[in-house]
Amino acid sequence: MSAPETNGSPGAAPLRNIAIIAHVDHGKTTLVDQLFRQSGTFRDNQRVDERAMDSNDLEKERGITILAKCTSVEWNGTRINIVDTPGHADFGGEVERILSMVDGVILLVDSAEGAMPQTKFVTGKALSLGLRPIVVVNKIDRPDQRASEVLDEVFDLFVGLDADDDQLDFPSLYASGRNGYASTDIDAREGTLDPLFETIVSHVPSPGLDADGPFTFLATLLDRDNFMGRVLTGRVQSGTLKVNDPIHALDADGNVIEAGRASKLLAFRGLDRVPVDEVRAGDIVALAGLEKATVANTIAEPSVTTPIAAQPIDPPTLAMRFSVNDSPLAGREGDKVTSRMIRDRLLRESETNVAIRVTESDDKDSFEVAGRGELQLGVLIETMRREGFELGISRPRVLFRDGDAGREEPYETVVIDVDDEYSGTVVEQMQRRKAELTEMRPSGQGKTRITFSAPSRGLIGYHGEFLSDTRGTGIMNRLFEKYGPYKGQIAGRANGVLISNGTGETVGYALNALEDRGILFVAPQTKVYEGMVIGENAKPDDLEVNPMKSKQLTNFRSTGKDDAIRLTPPTVMSLEQAIAYIDDDEMVEVTPKSIRLRKALLCPHERKKAGRKSEAA
Repeated sequence: MSAPETNGSPGAAPLRNIAIIAHVDHGKTTLVDQLFRQSGTFRDNQRVDERAMDSNDLEKERGITILAKCTSVEWNGTRINIVDTPGHADFGGEVERILSMVDGVILLVDSAEGAMPQTKFVTGKALSLGLRPIVVVNKIDRPDQRASEVLDEVFDLFVGLDADDDQLDFPSLYASGRNGYASTDIDAREGTLDPLFETIVSHVPSPGLDADGPFTFLATLLDRDNFMGRVLTGRVQSGTLKVNDPIHALDADGNVIEAGRASKLLAFRGLDRVPVDEVRAGDIVALAGLEKATVANTIAEPSVTTPIAAQPIDPPTLAMRFSVNDSPLAGREGDKVTSRMIRDRLLRESETNVAIRVTESDDKDSFEVAGRGELQLGVLIETMRREGFELGISRPRVLFRDGDAGREEPYETVVIDVDDEYSGTVVEQMQRRKAELTEMRPSGQGKTRITFSAPSRGLIGYHGEFLSDTRGTGIMNRLFEKYGPYKGQIAGRANGVLISNGTGETVGYALNALEDRGILFVAPQTKVYEGMVIGENAKPDDLEVNPMKSKQLTNFRSTGKDDAIRLTPPTVMSLEQAIAYIDDDEMVEVTPKSIRLRKALLCPHERKKAGRKSEAA
């Protein structure tokens, strides 16, 4: 093995910059934990959370990585900077920017599931940037592993993504991130991660950047610190920088946004950001001292006037309306309820998350928030409610655009793994939603893999129905594919809803009588108000009902005791389920403690008037 090169600066330690890319739940973050432990970043007796890189509460709860994170380990004198990237398509905006900071990628694929849609998306971005991949087939200890076939699938994927000969000549390893071993031998079931470390050092090139030129740095991530203010993370593309050196920020057109000084320079060591006096070409670092600079801006010394080209980001495809909560129960559970507070919070989010776009309405009481998908916007709403916000959220709508052949809408590639017995139901449901079947093949163990090209509109609200249709055994993965021709009208929700006709607390006696009408969303002693949705009607029409009706009391005693009321437990929806369930004339009321469904217009007379108008239109 040749001696590792340095990062282009005399006296600098050898350096490698890599990103780990994979589909959701294929084991990226668990593998990074083991890299920490085996490189000595964690002491043997140090107590560290499992999946230490998933530091955000929502990440821990959902078991997914939402925010890209940088870290580093040192192995045999070589500093390896590692970026753990989100695997879900909705957070793809993070992935695209991250790849500009690294010189190689580890592509992690599950030994049973193989190359999934998100793998294709991120790998395509990496190959187009000329990065050479290392393929790690993870979870090799699974009883249903099919590692050889998976490796063939990955090769076919690379060919389909126009990989060059160097990229097709990739090293491959078989690993178990959970058990902490990797090997070139497909039958290995023990060992260490040393083969992976060796492959990274020998296969990934050093940055090879100009350490003697003027300082330039491309900001790829942005967050805020209470003490340091804005903190920009990225890779130093050339030159060196010391603390308090003068710098300025350039936009994509080369205009100076602001000038200042580098008040703080931070390097990544394990899970921590450590202050350093100097950074040089190739280093992935965080920098503080500027107040306006943002993602995709070039930070450089004042003599530099040409910006670094930044990776373009795919446009948002879905939008929701965030409005002030105007229900009769507004302000009882949250402390952030005004439009000004909501506006400031959304603008702050769009500043650090470039995949989100915020537009203020004319009445200043609502905001259209456009993003990459339901999960991304759902995570934003969940984060805001935990911060004390109260919001009214509209049904998601897709963003159309004008193309050469007229109106175009976003399409998604949908890959579904389902038990054979449910495949017919899934195909029928997807075709109702104007999806086209592109591939159907057995995937072993009594399962079928079905691939569709579907308009995003038809998929809104389908996930809950899909889980019901497949008895919770189906797995659906979605990925933005393209903008294509408008598919026409798509049938929406088949059932109407039960709407409360008054304000008060629900009564068990009334709910018992309403059970025959449909499925209830509320339990006894729940606060409700006029216009609130309390259940799903068994029929297609909406129905106004009284959930507060008490039993009439009389002076006559009945011959037998009244039968005890036994209510079916109400259907409780998660935030994503509620957003997917509502119709165009409905909203989700989100507070720190409650998720309620309601009509956008609470007064029945106004609803009738609006209904007549839409029929006339």
